[in-house]
Amino acid sequence: MQRLYDFLRRHPTGVDSFWAVMLLGFSSLWVVQAPEGAEPRFAAAGIVLLLCLALALRRRAPEKALLLTAALGVAQLVLDIEVNPADFAMLVVIYTVAAQSETARWPRRLALAGGLCAAPLAQLRWPEPTVSTAGKIFLTVVMTVPFVLAWVLGDSMRTRRAYFDQLEERASRLEREREAQAKVAVAAERARIARELHDVVAHNVSVMVVQADGAAYVLDSSPDQARQALDTISTTGRQALAEMRRLLGILRTGEPQDSEDYVPQPDVQQIEELVEQVRAAGLTVDFRVEGTARPLPSGVELTAYRIVQEALTNTRKHGGPDAGASVRLVYFDDGLGLLVEDDGRGAAHELYEDGGADGRGHGLIGMRERVGMVGGTLDAGPRPGGGFRISALLPLKPAH
Repeated sequence: MQRLYDFLRRHPTGVDSFWAVMLLGFSSLWVVQAPEGAEPRFAAAGIVLLLCLALALRRRAPEKALLLTAALGVAQLVLDIEVNPADFAMLVVIYTVAAQSETARWPRRLALAGGLCAAPLAQLRWPEPTVSTAGKIFLTVVMTVPFVLAWVLGDSMRTRRAYFDQLEERASRLEREREAQAKVAVAAERARIARELHDVVAHNVSVMVVQADGAAYVLDSSPDQARQALDTISTTGRQALAEMRRLLGILRTGEPQDSEDYVPQPDVQQIEELVEQVRAAGLTVDFRVEGTARPLPSGVELTAYRIVQEALTNTRKHGGPDAGASVRLVYFDDGLGLLVEDDGRGAAHELYEDGGADGRGHGLIGMRERVGMVGGTLDAGPRPGGGFRISALLPLKPAH
């Protein structure tokens, strides 16, 4: 049944032509019974044929079908051809014009005006002598009702189609917006994971390189110290692998894995362990905590850890052999303050301004993005007395 319905929807002109032929057959019986005389019967047959033609073309050319139907109605009045079964095509054409949303306003207005005038004009042209005036008025109203109902039904169908078209367009627009939001979310997640990978690789590999250089330097003169450096390299490498497994697990499945091979996100409590690790790598670090420590949002804790990690990594890279650093954490009522300073020679100016012309300096860019995601502020640059300073304020709630 659905297949038949789909076939009929794909061939509207064929369906209209079928009903036009059926109407022509019924109307032909009326033409045969027309009054005596060849000319009126010939004119009636022509009008019946043209009305059926208008019915067949009502959806292919609704405006032309309306004009043809109106002309045929006037011809019926002029040629004295009474109401016949073929006039049913007028109701169908009025409904079609009112239901077409792509037509202009004037065809719908003309269809309504013609429907309102058809019954009164027919009553005036072919009055019933045996019916009283009140009866004629009642009969006119009754004959007008089908034309008005046809127009109202067609206009309702047009409004309903327009409403459903609007719903489909809105659903399509929402689908496109969801796809765009999904792409933005994927890009943001990739950027976040890229920052995580940068922090993990840059920090841990930097520690491993420093320890490897130190082990090679004291391998002959102090084997115990060299062995300690190799142990630090091994521990740092395992930690880096664990964090990279966690990040790659998120890339594969979209969710963190519940396994002993995957470590949790770093937090503020692990900053002290980070400082101890950096001290073991040979960098002098002064670490202080001010205020009352308390749990913070996970995003703030991860951001604080990564800022300290990146700042100390930059100190090892650019501070020089005798550089020292200080890390200060301050708990405020409405947030967490970070101050990381070193007394080394610092990085070149282009490395902390816009990422550098050579594409380096991504660590500071990542810091700014992290701080921006939690609604905080970051200030990074050389100190007046030499060295480098990074100051950040991380609020408990992101700014709107």
